[in-house]
Amino acid sequence: MKTPTLISSNIRGQESKLSEFSQETMALTKRLFLQLIRRPSTLIAGILQPLIWLVLFGALFSNAPESILPGEMDYGRFLGAGIIVFTAFSGALNAGLPVMFDREFGFLNRLLVAPLQSRSSIVAASVIYITSITILQCLAIMGMSFFIGYGWPNSEGILLVLLTLLILVFGVTALSLGLAFILPGHIELIAVIFVVNLPLLFASTALVPISFMPAWLGWLAAINPLTFAIEPIRIAYSGSIELSTVLIHAPYGDVTGYGCLALLTVLTIGLYLAIRPLLNRKLV
Repeated sequence: MKTPTLISSNIRGQESKLSEFSQETMALTKRLFLQLIRRPSTLIAGILQPLIWLVLFGALFSNAPESILPGEMDYGRFLGAGIIVFTAFSGALNAGLPVMFDREFGFLNRLLVAPLQSRSSIVAASVIYITSITILQCLAIMGMSFFIGYGWPNSEGILLVLLTLLILVFGVTALSLGLAFILPGHIELIAVIFVVNLPLLFASTALVPISFMPAWLGWLAAINPLTFAIEPIRIAYSGSIELSTVLIHAPYGDVTGYGCLALLTVLTIGLYLAIRPLLNRKLV
């Protein structure tokens, strides 16, 4: 039986490890933000590109028949949710690039031989950095949507938007970090990003509803993770948030808002569990 002194000592030891882990994570996160400050072009481009898409696509389809959209909503409001999710997805998919560059330049090897309390702080710093940048980009898009008259979600809607984005970003970030350790170099990682980005965008409900798609594309959109993130964010702008409402009329059946979030969560957990053994092996 453990004595109170031994239990107290174990608790203090755990608190010390947690404190060291937090300090290491914050130091590595600060390094990433310092790199961003010195070279802000990535952040600027990451904000400008989706804003341009929002304005141009919104203007291009402004005269589209309202009957093709669910609830006959304005196309700009319909498009806004898709652009928000695509921006978050693209940002998270780029999460592995800083780690890949650290691998190529030898900085990662220095971290691995450094007396870190836990090398998991390397992964945690990347997750915090990418999540912060992604949320900033998405808030900029939401602000532009409001400015050009596409509305702003209420407080419950904002929480739903943030929750959905966090689930999506965590899962895709885990995938990107795994690719950063699997692929031989940044050229291959960039190639994967380019190959994956646009097909997933067009094979989702970001630009048009499933009912407007051919049957084969509708099937792809109905199983696309981006669709499961887009639809809850879209309903966040409706003013009346009912997650029990059917959001996706998929070929295999109807999916509610709760179903979308549940599928996203399962995907994120699955990606994390699949990538974790690789990260543990590479960070030993």
